[in-house]
Amino acid sequence: MKDPILSSIVLAEDHAVVRQGLCGLLASAGGFRIVGEARDGREAVALSLQLRPDVVLMDIAMPVLNGLEATRQILAAWPAARIIILSAHSDDAYIQHTSLAGSMGFLEKQSSAETLVRALHEVLNGRPYFSPSIVRRLKHSIKPVDRDGQPLLHAARLTTRESEVLQLVAEGCANKQVAAALGISIKTVEKHRQHLMEKLNIHDTAGLTRYAIAAGVIESSVQLTVRD
Repeated sequence: MKDPILSSIVLAEDHAVVRQGLCGLLASAGGFRIVGEARDGREAVALSLQLRPDVVLMDIAMPVLNGLEATRQILAAWPAARIIILSAHSDDAYIQHTSLAGSMGFLEKQSSAETLVRALHEVLNGRPYFSPSIVRRLKHSIKPVDRDGQPLLHAARLTTRESEVLQLVAEGCANKQVAAALGISIKTVEKHRQHLMEKLNIHDTAGLTRYAIAAGVIESSVQLTVRD
């Protein structure tokens, strides 16, 4: 008798305890196989494109590259990818950004095991899935807003490189550290920062950090050291 075919999953989550918990949960549920675990967005992109899993479970707030930008990069290279976003937050801004990024679903991390398994089955069958509490809110049109309820006009206007620079700057990296992380020159980093500030009409690093939090690029709970 042949072994049942298990649906393959790449799990992108920077907290080891959460990864272990999700792996155990999916193993208990049956029908799923974790084929790769990523600790940051760059690893998520590399593993997803290398392994081509049936589903990618993607945390939003991760170091190096956030889950939203990782989602965009995966889908740009592999449009058929099925990605479910996991987040500790379900603010309108986060949901709006996941839709813009192209994910097929959004789950709050506090969702039940049954909800996670149902979400995986729905997405595997080509149907989008959102947590029940989010579905109730989706009945009312969600507009692009930041976490303070203000219109968010620049959600989809940043380039991939600008988004990467934004995250690293917001996480407290100096220009030299950003350049090293992205493999580009300090002058190029400076140009990207200038373009960011012009596009967003923001004129200091603290403002970029506040924008990154409002836009879901990083979580407000992250301990930040703002540097010029």
